[in-house]
Amino acid sequence: MTSGSLDIRPNAVAGPRLHNGAYREGTTSIRSDIEIPLQAPVLDSRRCGMKPLSTESLRSPVDFRGRRLVGSDTVTVDTNYICQEPAPVSSHQPTPPINSDSLRRLCGRLLSMTHQFPALSAAQKKDLHDTALRIVAPGKGILAADESVGSMAKRLAQVGVENTEDNRRQYRQILFSADERINGCIGGVIFFHETLYQHSDSGVPFVKMIRDRGIMIGVKVDKGVVPLAGTSGETTTQGLDGLSERCAQYKKDGASFAKWRCVLKISDTNPSRLAIEDNANVLARYCSICQQHGIVPIIEPELLPDGDHDLKRCQYVTEKVLAAVYKAMSDHHVYLEGTLLKPNMVTPGHACSTKYSPEEVAMATVTALRRTVPPAVTGVAFLSGGQSEEEASVNLNAINTCPLAKPWILSFSYGRALQASALRTWRGHKENQNAATEQFIKRAEAGVNSLACQGKYTGGENGGERGQHLYGPSHAY
Repeated sequence: MTSGSLDIRPNAVAGPRLHNGAYREGTTSIRSDIEIPLQAPVLDSRRCGMKPLSTESLRSPVDFRGRRLVGSDTVTVDTNYICQEPAPVSSHQPTPPINSDSLRRLCGRLLSMTHQFPALSAAQKKDLHDTALRIVAPGKGILAADESVGSMAKRLAQVGVENTEDNRRQYRQILFSADERINGCIGGVIFFHETLYQHSDSGVPFVKMIRDRGIMIGVKVDKGVVPLAGTSGETTTQGLDGLSERCAQYKKDGASFAKWRCVLKISDTNPSRLAIEDNANVLARYCSICQQHGIVPIIEPELLPDGDHDLKRCQYVTEKVLAAVYKAMSDHHVYLEGTLLKPNMVTPGHACSTKYSPEEVAMATVTALRRTVPPAVTGVAFLSGGQSEEEASVNLNAINTCPLAKPWILSFSYGRALQASALRTWRGHKENQNAATEQFIKRAEAGVNSLACQGKYTGGENGGERGQHLYGPSHAY
């Protein structure tokens, strides 16, 4: 192809081929990354059944990539591959020629290609990727301490503690006061907005306590779920309004990553296509905004364990949801190497009568990921989804020992599955704080989840609430 010409080749053509070897108008893909002059094509009337196109028909302007082209400009078109469907040959009814309006429509369709404008610099991409790698470094996972005020009310009520700001602060202090033993097993902590600006009893900001350990700071940035109209009880997640400004402020206040949770339910009819696509696009928009501010987005499309669905049904729906999520990520030009995924494990509904082994859960989970999640994604940090502390650890270990190829780092982002024993030990009593901190360390350190995300956990060594499920219907943070 010579410079300045429009290259249209047979292997770039899509659409039904006509009996004479030509293609229908408007079905051809072309290169459009160069400035192209406009020239009247010379049609082979014997091949295409058309009269030659006069240059007079190109006097009116033609739009091309925002530039007005007139008849004096040229586009070179190989008419062996672009022409209208020929009319039946008849001596009484000649085939009409292509006019300027037809060519203008054709050029508009050919040149309306997808263009990606650079959203991130090479330095920004490197920073995002390095941050994601630090969060899920070998043996490390994420402490999800981002429960909202309403969610904390439910947690504290279970142990008879009043839901006040100071009690919430005291409880978070138990977790953040853990000694250097957690440095090698916790790569990031997700904060709630309130917690990000709280201090310890000695006046040290919680953010400083965590960052001084070399642990990354994250923050929950969504505003919770709201009903999705036109669906059967499904939801979408709000919070995109003002997100850019919030991200800019959180970055100044020490946050390196963020989390956004979308929730879907499994039934015979749910999740609907509307719910899947809406939540996928919300997640993609959130990711794009975060990355513009140098914040690594954690993508959390959670399928709730409510219901009696079996393992096969959960795997099928998980695959559909993740496929939609990563299609949306592509559409929004999200830099996948600078993201982390926080999915549910593929497990049966809590009302399902069939019990599955950790190996079956692992095989279904890894299979779903392999079919949908691009290898470019830096890491997958599973949520616990109402499993008991021990069950979440055993299943994570089975996932990491699954014999299928796994191109991502597979880790954890646990809330209840790291905190349940600590909360029950504390029960609001100051004298129990040290013992409660020890319970948290046991679930996080190398004895349990750190080993589980390396496939080295043998199970049951550090106790934990093995038989105590942490499930709550329609769980909300």
